[in-house]
Parts: sequence; C-alpha cells; structure tokens
Amino acid sequence: MSKRILLIEDNADVRENTAEILELAGYEVFTAENGKLGIEMAQQQSPDLIICDIMMPVLDGYGVLHLLGKNPKTAATPFIFLTAKSERSDMRKGMEMGADDYITKPFDDVELLRAVESRLKRMEEQQRVTGSSRENVNRMLKSVKGLEDLKDIASRQTVKFYKKKDTIFSEGDTPLGLYLLHSGKVKIYKSHQLGKEFITKWIQPGEFFGFLPLIEGRDHTSSAEAVENCEVTIFPKEDFIDLLERSPLVSQKFIQMLAGNMLQEQEELMALAYNSVRKRTADALLKLMERYHTDKDKAFNMAIGREDLANMVGTATESLIRTLSDFREEKIIEINGSQITLLNVEKLQRMKN
Repeated sequence: MSKRILLIEDNADVRENTAEILELAGYEVFTAENGKLGIEMAQQQSPDLIICDIMMPVLDGYGVLHLLGKNPKTAATPFIFLTAKSERSDMRKGMEMGADDYITKPFDDVELLRAVESRLKRMEEQQRVTGSSRENVNRMLKSVKGLEDLKDIASRQTVKFYKKKDTIFSEGDTPLGLYLLHSGKVKIYKSHQLGKEFITKWIQPGEFFGFLPLIEGRDHTSSAEAVENCEVTIFPKEDFIDLLERSPLVSQKFIQMLAGNMLQEQEELMALAYNSVRKRTADALLKLMERYHTDKDKAFNMAIGREDLANMVGTATESLIRTLSDFREEKIIEINGSQITLLNVEKLQRMKN
C-alpha cells in the first residue's frame, strides 16, 4: 500500500508541481490550500506524512503544527516545513516546535524525495520499536500472577503522543498515573531555583517512569520531557495503586526498580562531588551508550543537545563544549552537528580525574 502524504501549500503552482513529483514517486497525495483546510484534511485522511508551507493565509504553518501536536491522532505524524524563508531563526523555531525536517524553496526533486523517504523510514523504525517494546512489556506482565487484574488495568490505559520538547509532567504536579514509554526518548530532571536543570535519568522504550510519587502518595519531585517524538501509555493512578495492594509480585517488581534508582542517584551524587568535568562527561557518554546502543556492530552515535548533555554532567554548557572538543582532538569521539559518535570506548572507560 502506498504511503499517504498531505501537502498544505497556498501557492497553486508550487502545490501542483510538488504533488506531481510525489505522485510520480508512487505516493498518494492529498492537498490543501491553507492551514485551516489542512487541519481538517489531516484529521479526515490520517496521512503518513505532512508537508506544510509556513507563510499561508487563514492559519500559518506554525499554527498548523501546534494544533496537530495537540491531537493524539496526528501528534506523531512526521511533519516537514516547506518554505521560501531561509533565515536560521525561522528554521530553529520550526524545529523547536517539533517539526521533523525543513526544506527551503526552491528545491529539486531529489531533495524533496530524500527528505520524504528519510522521515517515512524513521517513522517505520519507531513503529517497529513500539511493537517490540509492547511485546516485552506484555511478557513482563504475563510473568506476574493476577493476570486478570493486569488485563483489567490495561483495558483502561490511555496512549498519548508527545512532540519533541513537550512536558510530560512537571515538579509539583499531582501524579495522574503510571507512565510507560513505547517509543522515543524521555529525560527526567530536577530544576534549581535559578533555572538550572540536572538530568537524573534517561528513559528508554519499554521502561516505566513516574511511579515513585504514586507509591509515596505525594506530588512529582522531578519533571519529564520528551527529547524526541514519543508515544507513552498512562495507566490510571487508582488502578495502579489498587494493583500494588493486591499483587505482591507487582509490588516486588517496582520495589526493585526503586532500589535501582536510589543506587544510581547515590553514585551520581558521589561523582558530582568528587569527579572532574572530564571524567563526568566520559561517564555520561558511556551511560547513554549503555541505554541506547542497539547495533553492537557499529560505533554508538546519538543526537543530543549540548545543554541536555551539560545538564546530565552537571556543568556549564561552555565547559561541556570545551571538554567535547578535547575529546574530539584526542580521537575519542567524532562530532557532526548534534551527533556524537564514540570512537574509543575503552579510553572513555579508563578516563581518570
């Protein structure tokens, strides 16, 4: 079955020419001449990808992206901005709002098709990860007694889609339920009164998070934010608490996870107190590799913002950037934009203060 693409563009010539290119490549294309019609068509047609101009009448591209991101049906749909505006600030604004890519007019056929293929391929990979994580979670749940209770709690779960940089919950919020990440990456962090952040944990697909406040009966003491587009399942708070009381094995599972989290936090506090920035940076890169390295035949690489990595290390962004530059000169890592590739894992592991 051919992939379905929604093209939102107010210029008739550009709209027709772009649609023709996509149709010749085998895609099924729907078009809308403004943002308002585009929103309606996105909800009706459930496209696999959306290509949208920025400067449009009625509703501009930023408004389209914002509204689609609030709808669970369209929040995770790959979104490419198509615009004649090439200023860096506009590109940054679009990406920070959650756009997946940005094509500047005029563009050629190859550039357009490569961007489309890249986004669709990434979505397929995320869907495979989602299916795999659900299977893993189902296997874990089936290994616990009280299967009927678990089926009951699963029947009342809700699935939410979060765009990159969306807040899942904040410090001081009342817990809504137990969170399970299916796809994407989530960071857990604490905030200082001066506005500084310290990242305490990175969540990977198949992991539960946000359960400590539920068990302790208090508000969230940390915040959770989507580092990239995420799919998260939320199990109702009341159902989870009731299940803990009725199933000793479920309680034991979460107690084990709590113990592991506490041990990790103790080790990180010791590292902050006694390790150099250089050593902490090496350890942070190794932790990311441990959590997200799936293809063991290739060197680990990951796109991560320098501010996020600095907040994980517990240092100023400027200090982190200098340290990464030193690592690159020493051939320990390779840097390409936001991508960091680990070239010498052994040297990172042997890093001294």
